[in-house]
Amino acid sequence: MSAATSRRRFLAGSAGAAAWVGALGWTLAPGAAQAHEGGRTPPDRSGHGGGINGATFRAGQVVDHAANGFHPSELLRDFDYGRTSQLSDGRTLREWDVVARDQEIEVAPGARFPAWTFNGRIPGPTLRCRAGDRLRVRFRNASEHPHTMHFHGIHPADMDGVPMIGRGVISPGEEFAYEFDAEPFGLHLYHCHVGPLAEHIARGMYGTFIIDPPGGRPAADELVLVQHGYNTTFDGEGNQLYAVNGIPFHYAHEPIRVRRGELVRIYLVNVLEYDPINSFHLHGNFFEYYPTGTRLEPADFTDTVVQGQGQRGICEVRFPHPGRYMFHAHKTEFAELGWMGYFEVTE
Repeated sequence: MSAATSRRRFLAGSAGAAAWVGALGWTLAPGAAQAHEGGRTPPDRSGHGGGINGATFRAGQVVDHAANGFHPSELLRDFDYGRTSQLSDGRTLREWDVVARDQEIEVAPGARFPAWTFNGRIPGPTLRCRAGDRLRVRFRNASEHPHTMHFHGIHPADMDGVPMIGRGVISPGEEFAYEFDAEPFGLHLYHCHVGPLAEHIARGMYGTFIIDPPGGRPAADELVLVQHGYNTTFDGEGNQLYAVNGIPFHYAHEPIRVRRGELVRIYLVNVLEYDPINSFHLHGNFFEYYPTGTRLEPADFTDTVVQGQGQRGICEVRFPHPGRYMFHAHKTEFAELGWMGYFEVTE
């Protein structure tokens, strides 16, 4: 079964999917319900729906964030700079403790997903430093499965966090300290690199890794948006839900509040598995785009960017007008299944 077929069956409402959707408290769109009952082809959803009229959204129904142990609105601006000290050569040493944990997460009302996490959250903590810092990440595996931490960036081979090189796989109950210098500056990511790799990443083992340039960047309201999905059938053939920062539709329920005229810097990361590309589209505005964040001059001025797996970039934008502005994947099927939200621009 293709990924598209898998998602269409979920949307159209096979007996199992209809029961699953019903358990979430969601309502199938009228056309989808008729297709299930009459055996007809579901209606075309190729329009610019944005999610509100799709099969997986009901206003006011949200997950239990306290039970999950994290809140996507708080993750937006949660930058972890680690514990700092000074080395003998005058450089800064930054240290973090990261723990792999198996954790059940309510990804939609009534739907729980057996996740594998860094520090009990999806995405994992946003680790932030400055170019040239010495980094030490103490990784402990409290999961029932083998894991690693693989950082994108420049570092020695034995710190790469892949099987059979250096320390290799970190088995359950074991720990290891990854240590290297922060380079190059830019927007990076980290993730588990144990096979089956797609499953380890898709289960939630990823996070953002930011290396600031030596002189920093202009002051801004900074946000992290990590794009991903949930393959709830575990068939490896497609995702049934899509999200940013852990929970589908979260920023539709709780729009991201920003101020009119203020510089907003979005650290946009794509870790979506089982689909070849993802995208980010902003309504009513354009943004300057810095691919990978490794240059200080923008490469594009646009309202839409496309990212493959592991790609990332920095979006800088100012909103000249107050109001509510949608953002979403410009693959409409992704938006209808959770990858959409709003910016609320205030004075």
